Amino acid sequence: MITTDAPPAQRMTAREAWILITVACAQLLVILDTTIVNIAVPIAATELELAADARHWIITAYALAFGSMLLIGGRIADYWGRKRTFVLGIGLFGLASVWGGAAHAGLELLTARALQGASAALLAPAALSIVTVTFAHGRSRTIAFGLLGGIMSGGAAVGIILGGVLTEFAGWRWCLFVNVPFALVALLAGVFVLKESRAEGKARYDVFGALTVALGLAALVFGLTRAEVGLIEGGALPIILAGIVLLVGFVLIERKASYPLLPLRVILHRARGGAMIVQLCSGAAMIGVTLYVTMHLQQVLGMSPLLSGVASLPLALAVAAAMPLLINLMPKVGLKPVLVCGAAIATVGIVLLSRVSAGGNYWAEVLPGLVVMGAGMAGIFAPVQNLALQGVDPSDAGAASAVSNAANQVGGAVGLAFLTNVYVAVAGSRGDVDSIVSGYSTVFLAAAVPMIIATLVAAFLIKAPREATGAAGVTGARPMPAMH
Repeated sequence: MITTDAPPAQRMTAREAWILITVACAQLLVILDTTIVNIAVPIAATELELAADARHWIITAYALAFGSMLLIGGRIADYWGRKRTFVLGIGLFGLASVWGGAAHAGLELLTARALQGASAALLAPAALSIVTVTFAHGRSRTIAFGLLGGIMSGGAAVGIILGGVLTEFAGWRWCLFVNVPFALVALLAGVFVLKESRAEGKARYDVFGALTVALGLAALVFGLTRAEVGLIEGGALPIILAGIVLLVGFVLIERKASYPLLPLRVILHRARGGAMIVQLCSGAAMIGVTLYVTMHLQQVLGMSPLLSGVASLPLALAVAAAMPLLINLMPKVGLKPVLVCGAAIATVGIVLLSRVSAGGNYWAEVLPGLVVMGAGMAGIFAPVQNLALQGVDPSDAGAASAVSNAANQVGGAVGLAFLTNVYVAVAGSRGDVDSIVSGYSTVFLAAAVPMIIATLVAAFLIKAPREATGAAGVTGARPMPAMH
């Protein structure tokens, strides 16, 4: 049982401790599954005969479904019932994990990954809401959010290592099967431990907004993937245009809706809108770089799945090492300088990775870029959540938090589709090492482009008063998002 030295009135009860353990277990699954399959992608794609331009969907399907449905997931949890949504989400997550682990075709695995992402979009906001209403104040609240923050910060790194261990010693399918026992425990605990709670007032769902944003993002990402075949020949152009039309429709719907999924005032604020653009860009770079570094380590440098997982870890370790220093620095220098410098340093790290070569080695060509990129990304993660919620009205806090978290996932999905296009265009269908390395090198250069955009947006669009770096700035600092 979790206890503290606080007075009895503030001490965490046994029931509250079990609620926290249940929610933390579910949250860990959501974070683990953003990275646990990374190391398995080369082997799974080969076994299921996924083409080079389709293998990224093992990651993209999860990120896209998670990001595009996160807003509506929060609304469903608030009005349908947080416990009910939690139980449904964890149940579907477990079933999707079984389906994905047993997949005999690429399409099965991709569909299962999308269902995992949709389940996570129900599960994650329900879990956060349950913690919020259960731990209203006092030290128990600090402990609860501290634990969830630690899971978010460390879960991605744990997923990389665990994925390497499972892929090497048990097979890639266990990267999905491993979820099942944890999901069963969380499901049973959720049924018997959690209490139902709902938001007050009549349930209002922006169904048309949810459909247009989900379908629009899916069409945009799929169209970008098809662009490798050809804008016309592959049918990419009409699909991309359809996606754009749907996203424009989403904006028009949100302008007129009585209960919009995303009140436009949330993103039209200069600091908030700028911060969310930075999150989109950093998500695009982070997801693309981590996947293609894994591919390079295994396919070019010949590392085993386990060793490639360990070799990828310095990126996460650099973020973890730099984060406390930056959190302490922000009250002294302000949020904006940290954000600008962080984005610029991350750009340098990504460019360093573009030096990979067929005859090179990990220590000279990969490790320096990972460390520099990680230190730079910490400079983004530390202030960006604070900026994304700056000056938001309490009634919009839920929507602002949801879109802030969704920005990383959506940016990653769109960015990975674009970077895969770049790789296929450069490497083609040739399987020789020189072509593969040339493709990876170009991908890393292309991944620097969104980070350049993030640096410029942080420097010239975002206006952040130094007053925003007080206590709220520290507690609101965003934990390290999942590294796909």
